[in-house]
Amino acid sequence: MHTSTIDDAALIDVEAPNHDHESSPTRFHEPCPLVSDPLLFRPSCARSRLPISDDLSHFRISLKWCALDQSSCFGKFISIFTFILFTVIIPIVTSLAVKVPSTAPVENPISFNLLVQFPESGLAAIGFFTLCRFFNKYGLRQLLFLNALEHDSAPVRRNYACELDKAFRYLSYILLPSFLVELAHKVIFFSAVSMSFSLPIPFPSNAILFVLVLASWIYRTGVFLLVCVLFRLTCELQILRLGGLHGMLEGCGSDPSTIFDEHIRIKKQLSATSHRYRFFIISCLVTMTVSQFAALLIVLASKTEKNFFNSGDLVVCTVVELSGLFLCLVGAARITHRAQGIASLATRWHMVVTSASASGRNRPKPEATEHDGSHSDTDSDLVIPVSTSSDSSSFQIRQALVAYLERNNGGITLYGFALDRGLLHTIFAFEFSLVLWILSKV
Repeated sequence: MHTSTIDDAALIDVEAPNHDHESSPTRFHEPCPLVSDPLLFRPSCARSRLPISDDLSHFRISLKWCALDQSSCFGKFISIFTFILFTVIIPIVTSLAVKVPSTAPVENPISFNLLVQFPESGLAAIGFFTLCRFFNKYGLRQLLFLNALEHDSAPVRRNYACELDKAFRYLSYILLPSFLVELAHKVIFFSAVSMSFSLPIPFPSNAILFVLVLASWIYRTGVFLLVCVLFRLTCELQILRLGGLHGMLEGCGSDPSTIFDEHIRIKKQLSATSHRYRFFIISCLVTMTVSQFAALLIVLASKTEKNFFNSGDLVVCTVVELSGLFLCLVGAARITHRAQGIASLATRWHMVVTSASASGRNRPKPEATEHDGSHSDTDSDLVIPVSTSSDSSSFQIRQALVAYLERNNGGITLYGFALDRGLLHTIFAFEFSLVLWILSKV
């Protein structure tokens, strides 16, 4: 399914030294050549470690085209320059250069255009600094917990390879329709407005600014959604591992110590994921809420006619914000729901194993030889329990495991607050109500 070679020119440095020892309790000890190239970008060694490493080529190419390659001083300069250009300079120039002529059919579309610049640039800045911190501290493999994937079962590895393939589908499902609407709006917008200054080049200023604005929108939206996709992909891996743990609790032959070790490993990775993404999730939630309230106030205060010409940017911005937030919260809520169901499965498993053990210990007493010539029909039906210290010890171990799982059933948390379905419904209902209120006015 995957190609056997990777184009070295398309590989960028997103691998960092291993600073996070909590993500994988068991380390891989296969020797690799000690060279200056990062391990992630040596295809032969990457394929020897994990068969799904070639799937990361999609992420590498996307990061390269998003100018997020910071493997060298020149790469860092290009990355920072691109971020400042598309996130700061172009939105400011657009806001200052665009003016509405007196012959325009609608007055004052600039206020809505200025409004959407703040949340779009703010979310792009949050996503950019989050990605820079991830790649400088962890690297792509460790960020996605691929270093520990080889210790999982074959179904987990196979399903995770499918999730890697589907990761960019989520991005395209949001980005592509939004881009088409944004493109239609910008065509109408720049055909009706004029520039306050002209560039000393033979090309129309409107056309040049139109291309730059579209490129800025793609960059800002792509950086924000890329972090959301990375978080969702990390969540899917933990969901697959929790599914494997559920399977261990389905039968009677599972070893309690194996279940305990697997749960410890998953819990450490959930804790690491919560710590890595909590700033991103909270910052995005605050930015979206503030921008939605500001948009609602401006829309209610504006007396001009609302149509696609002056409100198209606002519609696209709110839909993209809500889609990215929903992508993150759904993944977190699914993990938390699976993690909270572990305790009930462990309790049922404990009951099944105990019942099976008791059924094996209790057996009918064999008929005794008649010494006194008398025989009682009830003597042969007596059930004599046979208990051993081994059975008692196993029962106590299972009971301790159930008690542990009942008190450690959290999933993704934000400073101690679990991102479960209840919190998901509350946040989504609040944000979606604001979006619907705004859309009803425009």
